[in-house]
Amino acid sequence: MKENKNYRLLVNCVTEHKEDFYRLAYSYVKNKEDALDIIQESIKKALISIKKVKEPNTIKSWFYKIVIHTAINFLRKQKKLILSDDQQLDFLSSGKEDSYADMDLHNDLDELPIQYKTVIILRFFEDLKINEIAEIIETNSNTVKTRLYTALKRLRIKITEEEII
Repeated sequence: MKENKNYRLLVNCVTEHKEDFYRLAYSYVKNKEDALDIIQESIKKALISIKKVKEPNTIKSWFYKIVIHTAINFLRKQKKLILSDDQQLDFLSSGKEDSYADMDLHNDLDELPIQYKTVIILRFFEDLKINEIAEIIETNSNTVKTRLYTALKRLRIKITEEEII
């Protein structure tokens, strides 16, 4: 009975927040097809281990955790090989609009250690609260705050150095 309820909650959660989960996966791999593969693999993992969910109200953060771990594992397997999809290449080569600021930010984010990158993505791109991030990455709120502060400091230093050059 509980398993059926959790299954329905998972399906509803993935359906309602599919864009958020896709955006999160894409922020790690920067490729449409790979992000979709990560989401598909994450759903498979979640369905297999749905029995482990003890609190139904934690399904969203539990699935975020699965997506993050799946994306990190994917990157490890790919040895940080970053490819751009055709749409991004067409947009960048069209010359209609400069997007250097966004590219620099994303490149600087990619250079951060994964623990800092994850906190930045979840806080500013996914708009999650500190305690939600702590639950997702399985640490306490103070650690999340410290990582967030350190990541922002590193980004600020990196961006300042790029402006000087």
